[in-house]
Amino acid sequence: MNTEDTQRNDQAREQWDQKAEFWDNLHGDGGNRFHRELVSPAVEHLLAIKPGEQILDIACGSGVMARRMAALGANVTAVDFSPELIARAQARKQVRGNPVQYQVVDATDEQTLAHLGEGRFAAVTCTMALMDMPVVAPLYRAIARLLKPDGRFVFATSHPAFNSNNPIFLTEVEDQDGRLIQANYLKISAYLNIPPALAVGADGEPSPHHYYHRPLSELLGEAFKAGLVLDALEEPAFSPDADARPLSWSSYPQIPPILAGRFKLK
Repeated sequence: MNTEDTQRNDQAREQWDQKAEFWDNLHGDGGNRFHRELVSPAVEHLLAIKPGEQILDIACGSGVMARRMAALGANVTAVDFSPELIARAQARKQVRGNPVQYQVVDATDEQTLAHLGEGRFAAVTCTMALMDMPVVAPLYRAIARLLKPDGRFVFATSHPAFNSNNPIFLTEVEDQDGRLIQANYLKISAYLNIPPALAVGADGEPSPHHYYHRPLSELLGEAFKAGLVLDALEEPAFSPDADARPLSWSSYPQIPPILAGRFKLK
């Protein structure tokens, strides 16, 4: 990483340490609505976990996905660069499955990740964290080293086409023959080149952190350079909800806020 990326990464670690309690409380044991209805189902479908598999969860946060995979029968190692988030994850009770092995490891540090065991893991996951990282190439290179020859890497991230650094939510109400008809739109003004931006990930978050936009050509292209091949892709969206708030993602059942995919080795 260059000096600016390193500084931002160090700053982000401090911020996530400070926000660990907020995010742990927000997700609880099973994750917030985004995770329960969009992220986890897509990731679990793409993973197709087999009991006893060794799985590495990178940027695990407070351990929601790690605990879920352990409950499904996997032997899970979970890492995050925030010591406070790891402490929160360790404090959460695990009802089913083998205990998750937690460690503090930075997802942008290729060598430290590789020391977890080259060729050791049947699967690697990274959910809702790629958009928080100043660089992703070292992560992809490490994953190519960590996977078994027939292993897979499954990710979920904010959809770069719709849920990145610049969408504006719009609601329009029109009187059609005496009936008020409401329509919801997203306004997108840029896609190919959007600089990092400070933003909050949830209402009430104590402080913003940097989000990094990458168009699909970069998000997937860096993985291709590392020797990974995309073999599945999902774009989950919320089901139609007549009672949804106008400016929430539940009001956009045709627009996916999440992109999930599966890579394998060449």
